Amino acid sequence: MHIGLIGLGKMGFNMRERMRQGGIEVTGYDRNPDVTDVASIDELVKAVPAPRLIWVMVPAGDITDSVINDLGERLEKGDMIIDGGNTRFTDDIRHAAQLEPKGIRFVDCGVSGGVWGLENGYGLMTGGSDENIEFAMPVFDALRPEGPREDSFVHVGDVGAGHYAKMVHNGIEYGLMQSYAEGYELLAKKDIIKDVTGTFRAWQKGTVVRSWLLDLLVKALDEDPGLANIAPYVEDSGEGRWTVEEAIATAVPVPAITAALFARFESRDEAAPAMRMVAALRNQFGGHAVKRPGEN
Repeated sequence: MHIGLIGLGKMGFNMRERMRQGGIEVTGYDRNPDVTDVASIDELVKAVPAPRLIWVMVPAGDITDSVINDLGERLEKGDMIIDGGNTRFTDDIRHAAQLEPKGIRFVDCGVSGGVWGLENGYGLMTGGSDENIEFAMPVFDALRPEGPREDSFVHVGDVGAGHYAKMVHNGIEYGLMQSYAEGYELLAKKDIIKDVTGTFRAWQKGTVVRSWLLDLLVKALDEDPGLANIAPYVEDSGEGRWTVEEAIATAVPVPAITAALFARFESRDEAAPAMRMVAALRNQFGGHAVKRPGEN
């Protein structure tokens, strides 16, 4: 199978390599000449055989809109676009409706795995028709971790469902990180606790709070025991906000996720050890930039 991939940043670059390792031929395009395979989207479209499958891996919002609009003018009936970025599910529905009169197929795919996906594989949540999902299945199988497909891949429902699931996934992620971070602050504050890092390390096997996030927390503390090189400033990607907005719209109480989102807002005004840990965790799993102490 031969696909096109637009966007070779932190995620897209590693995804291209993992797909190639999985036997998928990939032609990638990025504005960065150091990583791109072709000089333009037009060259990308010409390089991929019909019916084309083009995976879009760029920031959500205006950039995604621009790329999909561009592809809509260049692709042909029967071609397919997969949006693998963190697009809001309502935009997926709009994009699919925009492309449908031209006969261009559309699938949305929530992707989790961060900068570790090349090594570990990616968790995938897809939205679209059965036929379209089946068409792209070799690509999904190349990206996901080894083992049973259902352990790391799900066809959630119609267009938009994949990114809706990823939105909720990220909302849960907010709450988990905040809980670990608050526990870290409490342990670090108490004078009878002599080994904070060792305490978290001892939780990695056998306890009910063990997780990959916990492993990354220990890694962050090993690299910077007091997190002195990280400012307690935490961005939010947008998906946490969208999760809370959906909770309000559907009258579903999500107090833990909401509190975690508000804690990120508060971090931008006050110094707090817990928010240093949240910033450190985001950097560990997603490569998200952190502010250093004193940076504005």
